[in-house]
Amino acid sequence: MLNASDIMDVYWSGRIALVRKKDNIPLYNKRFQAFFLDIGENEPDARKVKLKSSANAGATLEVPNVEQGLPGEVIEDETRLGYMASAADISRHKAFADCSDEEINRFRKLISMLKVSPPKRRTYRTQTTPKGKVLDMRRMAREAMRSLGEPKDLMYIKRKEKLRSIVFILDVSGSMADYSRNLLQLAYSARRANTKVEVFCFGTRLTRITKSIDKRTPDEAMRLAGESVLDWDGGTRIGDAIAAFVKESRRSRLGRGAIVVICSDGLDQGEPQALDKAMQTLSRLAHKVIWVNPHKGDNEDYKPNTIGMMIADPYIDRIFSGHNYKSIEEFARELSRMG
Repeated sequence: MLNASDIMDVYWSGRIALVRKKDNIPLYNKRFQAFFLDIGENEPDARKVKLKSSANAGATLEVPNVEQGLPGEVIEDETRLGYMASAADISRHKAFADCSDEEINRFRKLISMLKVSPPKRRTYRTQTTPKGKVLDMRRMAREAMRSLGEPKDLMYIKRKEKLRSIVFILDVSGSMADYSRNLLQLAYSARRANTKVEVFCFGTRLTRITKSIDKRTPDEAMRLAGESVLDWDGGTRIGDAIAAFVKESRRSRLGRGAIVVICSDGLDQGEPQALDKAMQTLSRLAHKVIWVNPHKGDNEDYKPNTIGMMIADPYIDRIFSGHNYKSIEEFARELSRMG
């Protein structure tokens, strides 16, 4: 069955249904990229539909401009399509720091299209289901009384599930602004799939930008988010920002039982004692504390090497790098499993 939220499925289904001659494949590729991906046109089309690519799909897809010929026939003018079906070959393993501006923009489009399945948690309330492991004896007894003592079907009981809240707290100081913007694109995708997602940015103070990313397009959401944060690309006071989150009752309620994602390199200019106290409170408040630090890179044996990271490390459940597209993709996949 085709997945209407997967851009690769949309590409192939459209090509199979609409293209009858191999000479028309380049034209189809051009129109597909222009309509869905804003490639090759100056002004965006208001009719565009934003699609989300599956987080566990492959990185690239080889799509030829012409149909496969006979054995030994040379196939020319091949187009390499990835999640965006773009004309460029995008490497998932290439560090963002080594990418050109054009590559960064394409990666951010890919990130905004990632499918982030909302994590779920089991509640103490129960429901009756036709399949399961534990029989619902009360419900079966009531049903048997209505049918002269003969139970009609086996009924089972299981705990209900609810969506787990996610809170993003993103460092937008000078050393982290670009990386946090990439994760902000992921927060946009998560918010589209789960309204129980909150987003905050901080440099020297904490700013809630959840309403800004509720916009219809990622570009508009990013623009409004940038306008909302006055200390973007400035200094860093991690401890003060997290303390502001856990101390204010309205904000602390958002973090209770939530998955809290902090994106920062740990280069804190504030007081170490303030960060330690805030992280201790946050770890008791949240379900899990996840830290995204691009300095981790691909190093599986990463050890915290900044004051902020060393202080926060005892209170962190997991650390991800977020330094390239592959790590963002893996983080999105793991985030869906943390309920």
